[in-house]
Amino acid sequence: MAAFGELLQSADWKSEKHAPVIDAPDRATSGDRVTIAASVGKEIAHPNTTEHHIQWIEVHFKPDNDKFSHQLSVNRFTAHGESAKGANEGAAFTEPVCATTVTLKASGTLYATSYCNIHGLWESSKRIEIE
Repeated sequence: MAAFGELLQSADWKSEKHAPVIDAPDRATSGDRVTIAASVGKEIAHPNTTEHHIQWIEVHFKPDNDKFSHQLSVNRFTAHGESAKGANEGAAFTEPVCATTVTLKASGTLYATSYCNIHGLWESSKRIEIE
């Protein structure tokens, strides 16, 4: 049986439309508010249709000196053009973009995971230094 981590795919978001993008500063001051945004399809658009879409993005933070990560946000995208009229005929399409504001007290790594209903789980990471 495969470990859960083996299900995660990663790639450079500039060349792979499924890889989540983390937009956050490289440095911040301890205790200051930091906005962390995550999205899918920043450089290469990802489809957002009833048949092919991003269902969710999660953001975690793993401090350098801690064993475990902290879940910062869970973001579900639930409208993909579904309608009684047919696929893609609905009035709403949720875009896979989210942001959360946190205060951090230690340097570490931000992780984003996303789920495409056809192509599975994707991950990316970004280092953040806290002074």
